[in-house]
Amino acid sequence: MVNSINIMSTSFITHPWRSCFLGALLLFGYTSTSMGAEPNEYILSNGMKVLLVEVPKAPVATVQVWYKVGSRNEVMGRAGLSHMLEHMMFKGTTRYPKGSFSRIVRKNGGIDNAFTSQDFTAYFENVAADRVGLALELEADRMQGLTLDNGEFQTEREVVKEERRLRSEDDPQGALVEALFAQAYMSHPYHWPVIGWFADLDAMSLEDLQRHYDTFYSPNNATLVVVGDIKAEALLPTIKHLFEPIPRGPSPKQTLTPEPEQRGERRFFLKRDAQVPFVMMGFRVPNYSSEDSYALDILESILSNGKSSRLYQSLVYDQKNSLAVGAEYSVMQTDPGLFYFYSLVNPSAKVEAVEEALQREIVRLQTEPPSDQELQRAKNQVEAARVFEQDSNFRHAMLIGQAESIGAGWRQIDQFVERIRAVTAKDIQRVAKHYLSQDNRTIGVLVPLPPKPSDSNSSATHEGKVTTNP
Repeated sequence: MVNSINIMSTSFITHPWRSCFLGALLLFGYTSTSMGAEPNEYILSNGMKVLLVEVPKAPVATVQVWYKVGSRNEVMGRAGLSHMLEHMMFKGTTRYPKGSFSRIVRKNGGIDNAFTSQDFTAYFENVAADRVGLALELEADRMQGLTLDNGEFQTEREVVKEERRLRSEDDPQGALVEALFAQAYMSHPYHWPVIGWFADLDAMSLEDLQRHYDTFYSPNNATLVVVGDIKAEALLPTIKHLFEPIPRGPSPKQTLTPEPEQRGERRFFLKRDAQVPFVMMGFRVPNYSSEDSYALDILESILSNGKSSRLYQSLVYDQKNSLAVGAEYSVMQTDPGLFYFYSLVNPSAKVEAVEEALQREIVRLQTEPPSDQELQRAKNQVEAARVFEQDSNFRHAMLIGQAESIGAGWRQIDQFVERIRAVTAKDIQRVAKHYLSQDNRTIGVLVPLPPKPSDSNSSATHEGKVTTNP
């Protein structure tokens, strides 16, 4: 199963033919709305939102059910609960026992999977258009009828713990990302990883899972998205027949107390078995609800989108102090997130030199706005990414589901391109000054441990340690 969305995903790179195609789209007045059909929206009597998008270009469709629950909806001591429940959602119901769900989907030529993030949990089936009804039937069944068995839970907990070992314990860079969020967020649930800590996984009980399921897995806390070769009005009666009998559940609280303002730099060092140092620099920034988020999105593109970006040109190409470098920011989050930089340090370079180089690029943006050409290139890259996402049924449904789950609403997708186009060079300079300040900065450094003497009689592994300074 797909578990948590990769926090260091590869940035979109605009290829020459894509740039030309996008130029033609802009010339003839196309927007994201004209590239993709608008959803047909329905609200069922039990409160479930249904969004159906008719895309008849091929006889396929994606069926996705999005629940407004992720790691942000957990409590201290039970981190990883949402992700664990995602795993358990494949363990069967009375009607479809363990293993039946995926076997039936694949027998009918489809694929199914799921993913959990800080803000949501989603399940999907990509199927032939004439199998949409089957996917809907399976999802409706497990929305209400999940069987939680203690034996299956004990087994799956070990699977998740092994997954954690692979993602964090045995991945030094993944461990640094995890530690960066833990240092940047002291009270907000973005503090803990989606997959959870070992201690929390060990403390988790079947009763915890049942309570989480009963609280968050209800039609009024879910959005059904179907995109593909369908007829909305023809499919709606089937959806009502399958989902409306499911009773409305609780209305879980979705608004959390904001993380207090950071009032000074935080710095930590993580010592792990690693080949080279890794540096991360994070700044707390607003989400989609702020107009500044669009300037921050363009700022990320200017800094790290492709080999012509400022960070790559400066740190990799010119100074040669980094093997890889970039910046990440996500507009679409329920709560304010992180804008962070990262660098895989060249073994011949010093960590301090890399930090200084990153800071120089920040100061450069704060003191002089980007050129018109640089700004337009970044806008083209961001727009192109959004346009081409909507050319895929799956990605189009993902955009809709994510926008709904974080509270933005699907109409935010169409507004996105318009707001991106409105960003000015002065906006870029302003947000760089306001948010990328030293008092709002959290820096993490992965320090490689020296090689250990070989000991054939010992199989012990070294546990990483985080050291912070005041």
